[in-house]
Amino acid sequence: MPITYTNRKGFTYFLCKGTTKTGKARYYFAREQKGEPVAEIPPGYEIEESVNGIVSLVKARPRLIPAEEAASVEAALQRHPKGRNYRLAVKHDRIVIYEGVGPDIEGLKALSVMMGMAQETFEDRLRVEMESYTQFTAVMQFILDDPERREYHAERWCYRGSIDDWIYAGHSGKIDQLARTLIPTLGTDDFYELY
Repeated sequence: MPITYTNRKGFTYFLCKGTTKTGKARYYFAREQKGEPVAEIPPGYEIEESVNGIVSLVKARPRLIPAEEAASVEAALQRHPKGRNYRLAVKHDRIVIYEGVGPDIEGLKALSVMMGMAQETFEDRLRVEMESYTQFTAVMQFILDDPERREYHAERWCYRGSIDDWIYAGHSGKIDQLARTLIPTLGTDDFYELY
């Protein structure tokens, strides 16, 4: 039985095996069965889904971020007034926050009222569609600096054309304090003042 994975958008992907130009095995996910089907995940690898629903096979690496630290950032996101517009991903030594690109559900709800649509039906359908198709871009990350003391520093994405890179957000410390302090700035002018 080939390995399959269904992503957050509801699309099913098949794990396939091909070969590189040098003859080495190459594994990839495809929406249709291609190449040689794979019945078992290769040792040392795991399936990973990005916040945008891209499915890939990656080398298994030890995670330095415990679940409770990621949960404290997730809790701060849930308290944010527009928390639905953000996603969280735990990477090897960092917690990255992604922001949805495009209109938010509140703006589209106002449009539905102007168009005279039944708001409840429209809102339910819109929420399902936005959960499936919204694309996310990284805006903030918390990087583990000291594994012994569990201290992080925060970075935010800089949108100046001359920089377009991560910059220090002016805060370091325990993850729960960083989350409580910095998550509320997401989507506000205060976000751009962090440095």
